[in-house]
Amino acid sequence: MAFPCAHATISVMKPSILFHNRIVAALFPILLGLSAVPAVGAELDTLFDKLLLAEPREAGRLERQIRREWSKSGSAAMDLLLQRGRDAMEAGETQAAIEHFTALIDHAPDFAEGWNARATAYFQAGLFGPSVADIQQTLRLNPRHFGALVGFGRILEETEQPERALLVYQSALAIHPFLDGVSEAVERLQTDAAGQEM
Repeated sequence: MAFPCAHATISVMKPSILFHNRIVAALFPILLGLSAVPAVGAELDTLFDKLLLAEPREAGRLERQIRREWSKSGSAAMDLLLQRGRDAMEAGETQAAIEHFTALIDHAPDFAEGWNARATAYFQAGLFGPSVADIQQTLRLNPRHFGALVGFGRILEETEQPERALLVYQSALAIHPFLDGVSEAVERLQTDAAGQEM
């Protein structure tokens, strides 16, 4: 997922926290259990190995390479649907983006980036339940998807589950130590938790 920084304000209406707590509570153990399953692809393995040892400036380049690899469906038609959905998102046309991503998922259900893109669109529409469901599918297909983990952390924060958000952010940083804004989110949540314990 491509979310704003973890402390950014969201302009959509907050959904029912109780409803989303149930969804997240049901999916959380499943999502955490996925992290041990490796994603396939020797090139991606190499990029992830380099990412763990990279300097911050190099990490940005490696992240872009990883995201480019994730965006390759193997089909020009599916890549076009992904791009159309992303263009609609940039234009603020969230519903159109959801429709493009849904068509992509219908035709390529094993393409993790289709699920991730729709999860982001659902999040922007304030539909946290469908977003979490798509994050689950993203992580089932691509357990190292640090963007999906960050998105899940954002939803956990928005539904007032900071302890779980902290765990998910830490899982994302274990894959990609230089995620923009995530180290700061971890530090903020740890500080808040320490303040509550006093």
